[in-house]
Amino acid sequence: MFNLANKITLARILIVPFIVILLYFPGKVTGLIAFFLFFVASATDMVDGFIARREGLVTSFGKFLDPLADKLLISSVLIMLTHLGWVPAWITIVIICRELIVTGLRAMAADEGIVIAADKYGKLKTIVQMFACAPLIIHEPLFGIAMQPLGEILLYIALVLTVFSGGNYLYGFYHNWLQETKNG
Repeated sequence: MFNLANKITLARILIVPFIVILLYFPGKVTGLIAFFLFFVASATDMVDGFIARREGLVTSFGKFLDPLADKLLISSVLIMLTHLGWVPAWITIVIICRELIVTGLRAMAADEGIVIAADKYGKLKTIVQMFACAPLIIHEPLFGIAMQPLGEILLYIALVLTVFSGGNYLYGFYHNWLQETKNG
């Protein structure tokens, strides 16, 4: 259960409170440190999966923990960015509600023996959310480049992907449920 891939995923979860604390005290230095930690945490999302697949370390615990770590990281950062007034609350609410709905659907499907795997849209959504949060965390211009507008544009793209992929999961759940109803 506590193989290398899962330890890396757990490290991502453990980084989240440090990012939250740094964002609680906004400033250029704390923003850059929070950005660095966020970057490291985001990078572990690719590393843990790569290691798990390459080394044959894929576990049920890892399949549960990895998306949970992503949701904790993104949701915590968005909540703090909303608290700071850097992200509209409605966007944070839509993104978090989508995550809760999809998690609930997956739990219901699993209870019925149906697996709703992460699809390419869900994975792309997570990547774009991470790329959107990074410049929003920095917030201030960096090397003469305004970070906030870049982050906002990426966040709106992430929002569209979030809603689309959520709808795709709903469709997949409904389609699988109809198939089970016909066959059962």
